[in-house]
Amino acid sequence: MRCPNCGSHDNKVVDSRTNDNSNSIRRRRECLKCGKRFTSYETIERVSLLVIKRDGSRQSFDSQKIKNSIIAATGKRPVSMKQIDNIVESIEMQIANAVIGDQQEIASSVIGDMVMEELKKIDEVAYIRFAAVYRQFKDVSTFVDFIKNFEEEIAKKI
Repeated sequence: MRCPNCGSHDNKVVDSRTNDNSNSIRRRRECLKCGKRFTSYETIERVSLLVIKRDGSRQSFDSQKIKNSIIAATGKRPVSMKQIDNIVESIEMQIANAVIGDQQEIASSVIGDMVMEELKKIDEVAYIRFAAVYRQFKDVSTFVDFIKNFEEEIAKKI
């Protein structure tokens, strides 16, 4: 690590801490040449992942798209940004575990199903909202059937 003040490569780590999301490490460093302190961050480099869309096209994985869709589904619902961030982080971990070996592709339908499962756990209305867009119901009766099945599923749990 090079000192931003004098450019020296001689420095020592004074303090190390993981960030709240545990995806990066914050290191407080001190330059042994000029004595200035500075901060550096280490993050895990993720393998480039492609998402296979419904039409067969491929796009780079972008967790911000997942976050945006969850924010839209949870609009005006009692769901905090911390909960949304936790969902996105959980899905990223599930995707990392689902992608095996050299396989660097995942279907968007798999990601959508993961989002639906996570939303189902925290807010039923957000789950229905997301499903309405994600599942692309062809007509109202199909959507009503989906909701009835969901209500039956909830009743079984009670």
